[in-house]
Amino acid sequence: MTTRNMIKSALESMMFVWGDPLDAGIAANAMNIEKPEALECFRELMREYDEQERGVRVREVNGKYQYVTYDGNYDYIRSIVAPAKERRLTQAALEALAIIAYKQPVTKSEIDSIRGIRSERVIDGLIAKGLVEERGRSNAVGRPILYGTTDLFLTNFDLTTIKELPQIEDIEESIQYVPPMTAMDSRQTRIDFEKLEREEDEPRSDVATPHHDGAAEPFSVVPPDEPSADASRPDAPERDDD
Repeated sequence: MTTRNMIKSALESMMFVWGDPLDAGIAANAMNIEKPEALECFRELMREYDEQERGVRVREVNGKYQYVTYDGNYDYIRSIVAPAKERRLTQAALEALAIIAYKQPVTKSEIDSIRGIRSERVIDGLIAKGLVEERGRSNAVGRPILYGTTDLFLTNFDLTTIKELPQIEDIEESIQYVPPMTAMDSRQTRIDFEKLEREEDEPRSDVATPHHDGAAEPFSVVPPDEPSADASRPDAPERDDD
């Protein structure tokens, strides 16, 4: 076995045991090789598995690599494995998540400003699902917490890096949502895309040192069945559930 093949063999074993996306730097340190060489071997494995049409593939997530099943075999897997209980994202959660993804690092007040409604509980729910994490604190008055997306967000939305997000103008029609208006509640809950686009390119001078938290369980994105029953109540609180 050549040295190159030995490295790829070791990477396969480490990915299999590690389970979560394996950082190329950690793998390189384990084998006492340079990170660029580990990256090259990971990418060779990705190509080889694709070319050979294997039942498992290697996926890259933010410079990390993990085994995944080939999506074309989904029906066969589903026939022998009991389906996991789906964890739904509400429309409110999707709105907040979209804002965080495109504007990160972002504070809660900025999210509230774009949505036009308080988002504290929605953000807490996204953090609990492992899709959003704290990224340190802003240098603005009060040093509010900054939020950003996690690697689990990339994994669940099949993205390699955050740069692969579609342009806002390409998704505006599919993500904008305006709930039915009633005589009791004329508030419109939607993403202000024009404001989001204006602010996206503005320089940030209030960003402090980030830090990283762990991940959580997987989920699936499913549109809500019906608007919340509280939407028409005159005493409904000005906040969303996750």
